[in-house]
Amino acid sequence: MNAEDKEILKQVSLLGIYKKKPDETLNDVRVMLVDTGMFNMKEAKQIFKELKDEAYLNDGALTLKGITAAKEAEQMFKQ
Repeated sequence: MNAEDKEILKQVSLLGIYKKKPDETLNDVRVMLVDTGMFNMKEAKQIFKELKDEAYLNDGALTLKGITAAKEAEQMFKQ
């Protein structure tokens, strides 16, 4: 996976977390993304860990930085 692919996967993951239902967990989102075939569970766990390490996630929820990035991703994918 190259850097550009990883960045897209991070954006898709942020958007998935942003759009999750209140009763869904981060693991539910991760499983849903893996089910799409975009990446496997090992890659998904790595992406989510990087999002946490980069302060996009905290305590199972998006931070303000994460929400902002998710909204930017949403606009990018709408185009």
